[in-house]
Amino acid sequence: MRRIASRLYDAMGKKQGSYESESMSKSRNDQNYTFWLREHPSALTSFVEMIHMAKGKQIIVFLDYDGTLSPIVSDPERAFMSVQMREAVRSVSKCFPTAIISGRSREKVHDFVKLNSVYYSGSHGMDTIGPAPKKNSYDKNYQKKTYDNEGNEFIVFQPAQDFLPAIKKMLTEVKERTRKIPGVAIEDNRFCVSVHYRHVKEKDYERVEEEVKLMLANYPDFHFTRGKKVLEIRPSIEWNKGDALKYLLETLGFHDSGDVLPVYIGDDRTDEDAFKVLRERGDGYPIIVSSAPKETMALYSLQSPSEVQTFLTRLSMWGIENAATTHR
Repeated sequence: MRRIASRLYDAMGKKQGSYESESMSKSRNDQNYTFWLREHPSALTSFVEMIHMAKGKQIIVFLDYDGTLSPIVSDPERAFMSVQMREAVRSVSKCFPTAIISGRSREKVHDFVKLNSVYYSGSHGMDTIGPAPKKNSYDKNYQKKTYDNEGNEFIVFQPAQDFLPAIKKMLTEVKERTRKIPGVAIEDNRFCVSVHYRHVKEKDYERVEEEVKLMLANYPDFHFTRGKKVLEIRPSIEWNKGDALKYLLETLGFHDSGDVLPVYIGDDRTDEDAFKVLRERGDGYPIIVSSAPKETMALYSLQSPSEVQTFLTRLSMWGIENAATTHR
């Protein structure tokens, strides 16, 4: 019988032991995730406990876009959010101040989201539109006033403005350097350049990174960070998603307030800067979107954008029922 079973496994292109190995590997991964969930429990199962701390406080919602409001897709130009997700974001923004902080350019995120009830911060926080500050400790040379169709005043803050000429040069150069590597896609995100390699053969990954490094040798004021199958070329200034979060809290009048409860939901390494800010503040809820264990500063977790949608819907329903903690 053992020889017959072995021949059956061989005929299917597998050795008997490989099935046992795959099963054991899956079991270990499941076990690791179970342990990880103890440290980063689901924000859905913990919702009642979390929201108990919100009573009497102003909730402010911060959201990443890719992998949080939309699924990660092979073509970054088609990272569309669902109609249901848009409605969930719309609903939560009617209850609480809401901002989307993304590595994408601010204009691209707005085109994807199509909501005027939220604030937008693009290029990893280097291009932020927010309310006219109630308190303003930031360099006014990088701020300009703008108005919506109803005459409401907003402030656009762009701390990396001086780097735009160099970014335009790099955009042209990196396209030329990588044009012979099949599958590379270059995205102009205004204050940063995204080099996508999701469609690049694995053997060429190092080649992509090497070309980026060689180019940056001529641009000492820039560096790159890694995301999900993307290299992000950014100015080397002390500014990231965590700084954007702090800036928006200040412009909303809550930077030094003990009556605020920020919620930040994101899935990528760049979101860790915002998680760190909330951990250092000692208030608020950093929430990681992940279905696998990973090192993170987040306190809670959600498995997927669909769970993010459910969480936002529950939060907005709670906000409607508790109007005292909604927009002030």
